[in-house]
Amino acid sequence: MAEKRDREGTEKTNGHRRGSGVGHVYEILRNEIVELKLEPGSPIDELQLSKRFSLSRTPIREALVRLAAEGLITTLPNRATIVSNIDFLNLPQFFDALTLMYRVTTRLAASNRRTEDIERIGAFQAAFAQAAERKDALAMISTNRDFHLEIAKAGRNRYYTELFTQLLDEGRRILRLYYSSFGDVLPRQYVTEHEDMIAAIVAHDIETADRLARDHAEQIVRQIQASITADARTNAHISI
Repeated sequence: MAEKRDREGTEKTNGHRRGSGVGHVYEILRNEIVELKLEPGSPIDELQLSKRFSLSRTPIREALVRLAAEGLITTLPNRATIVSNIDFLNLPQFFDALTLMYRVTTRLAASNRRTEDIERIGAFQAAFAQAAERKDALAMISTNRDFHLEIAKAGRNRYYTELFTQLLDEGRRILRLYYSSFGDVLPRQYVTEHEDMIAAIVAHDIETADRLARDHAEQIVRQIQASITADARTNAHISI
C-alpha cells in the first residue's frame, strides 16, 4: 500500500512510522560518520540507503537533511552527496572559537543558572561518567556534547547556544580521532574537570568557572594538536 496514517496522524512507510524511521536512519548514519566508519568523502546514495533501511526515499532524505544541518554531510555542485571532509586547514580558527565558547557559556551559566539547570547538567555529567567507565568513546563524545550544551542553555543566551552547538557538532569527528589515539585507556580526567565546573556554576563563582572552562578547553586542544601532529609524522614516515 501507499503511505498511510495511523490514528495519531503519523505517516507509515513499509511498516515503519515515518518519524521513527527518520530518527533511526539519522542516528545510525550519524554514529557511523562520527565513528569514522563512514570515512570523510564517502558517497551517500539515497537509493542504497532506502534499500538498506527498507524505507522510502522520503524519510531517508529527511534524515540526510538533519545530517547536513549538522555539517556531517555535504551536497556538491553536481548534486552528489558525500560525508563532509574534516577541515584540518582551519583547525586553529576552530579551536580559538571553541575555547572562547567554552569560557563564555560557562561564565554565563555561573551567573544565570537556576536550580533546575543544575539537575539537568548533573544528569548529563552522570551519563558522561558512565560512558567513561565503560570506555565507550562514542557515548563519551555524545554525552560530552550534551553536557556542555546544557551549561550553555543555563547561561540563557540563545545565540551563544546555537554557535556552541555548531562548534561541538563539527568537533565530534576530531574528538573521535583523538580518542582513538588512547586505545582502551580513555582520558578520565574530563570527569573530574566537569565536576569542578559544576561546582563553580553551583557557587555562582564566575571567575573560577571561566578559568576551569579555559583550562579544560585548552588542554583538550593541546592534546588533539599533539595527536594530529604525531599522526602526520607517522604518515610522512610511511610515505617515505
